[in-house]
Amino acid sequence: MTTMATLQDLRTPSLIVDLDVVEANLERGARYAAAHGLALRPHVKTHKSPLLGAMQLAHGATGLTCATTYEATVMSAVTDDVLIAYPPVGRVRAEAIAALPSTVRPIVALDSEDAIRDIAQAAANARRTIGVYVELDVGMLRVGVPDVTDALALAASVDRARWLEFAGITVYPGHIREAVDEQTAALQALETALADAIERFRAAGLPPRVVSGGSTPTIWRTHEVPSITEMRPGTYIFNDRTTAGIGACAWEDCAATVLATVISTSVPGQAVIDAGTKSLGREPMRGVAGEGFGALRARPDVMVTRMSEEHGILDLRDSDWQPAVGEQVRVVPNHICIAVHLHDEAIGLRGGAPVERWPISARGREPALRVPMR
Repeated sequence: MTTMATLQDLRTPSLIVDLDVVEANLERGARYAAAHGLALRPHVKTHKSPLLGAMQLAHGATGLTCATTYEATVMSAVTDDVLIAYPPVGRVRAEAIAALPSTVRPIVALDSEDAIRDIAQAAANARRTIGVYVELDVGMLRVGVPDVTDALALAASVDRARWLEFAGITVYPGHIREAVDEQTAALQALETALADAIERFRAAGLPPRVVSGGSTPTIWRTHEVPSITEMRPGTYIFNDRTTAGIGACAWEDCAATVLATVISTSVPGQAVIDAGTKSLGREPMRGVAGEGFGALRARPDVMVTRMSEEHGILDLRDSDWQPAVGEQVRVVPNHICIAVHLHDEAIGLRGGAPVERWPISARGREPALRVPMR
C-alpha cells in the first residue's frame, strides 16, 4: 500500500507551493491579458522553474522573460521565445546569449551603445539575428535612458547593425508601488511618457512593434496604459505579503510559503522557527507600511519580526495563539522571489498534501569561468 506524504514528512524549512492557487493565479492573469489584447510574457525570476514556465505558456503566455543568461538557457527547454530583460554588457554575457539553442529567438533589452556593440559582435560571430528592445527609464531610476532622443539614437544604431533587429521599446514601472487604488496619477504619467516616445519613434521611421512593460503591482491596471502591448508580471504566479499588502491580490492568493517548525518557546511573548534570512530573505515591505519580514499564512497578524541566519522570531505579544515546540507554520515572505532563490527545490501541494517536487533549476549562475585556467 502506498502511503500519502504529509507536511510532517518534510524537512523544514521547505518551500511549498499550493498548485491549485498557482493555477488560479495563472488563469486570472491569462484572462486579463486576453480581455485587454495584451501579450503576456511573464518574468521567470519569481519561480525559476521550467515546469512552471511551461504552465505559464499553457495558460496563454507568448514567451518568457528572464533576468540572467542562465535563466534564459534553462527556459529554452520549454520556449523558443525568450526576452533577457537585462543589458547584455560584456563579451561573456553577450556570447552566452548568442549561444542559446538555435531554436530560440532571443531578445535583449539595453540602454547603451556599449551593450549594442557587445551583442552585435556576439550575434555576428554566431551568425544569428538577435532582437533588441531599447529601454526607457520612466521613473525607476535603475536602467533605461530617460531622454527619448538618446533612445532614438540607440534604436538607429541597432537598426544599422546587420545581425540585430530593432523589436520595440521596454519600460519597467517598478517605481509604482502604491496601493492599487492609489496608482492613477502614476499610471497616467507613464502613459503620457510612452505615447510621446512612440510618436517620436514613428516620426523617425522606427515604429516599435512591441511596447513591453508592466509589473505585478500594476498588473490589473495595465490596460490603463494603452501604449503597452506586452505585459511582464513575475510575482503574480505566487504572490507574496507585499502584493497582498498593496491590494494586487487577496491573502488567499499567496501560493508559495516557507514551511517552518517552531523550535523554541522559551522566551515569553515569542516563538522561534527554523527559518531565518537564509530561507526568507531580508526584504522589508515595499510600497505600503508594514513591519517584519513575513507573516503566517493562517495567522497574518503574527509576523516574523527578527531574524538571524537560521532563526526567525515570531512576535506573540498581541496574539492569543501559543504554539507548541515542534508545531509547523507556513510563512508568507515579504518578497517571494528572494525566498525562492534561497531553496534548492519546491514541494507542490494538492489539498494540503505533497504531490509533486521540482528543482529550482534556474537558481544561481553559470560557472564564472568557461575556459581552463592556466
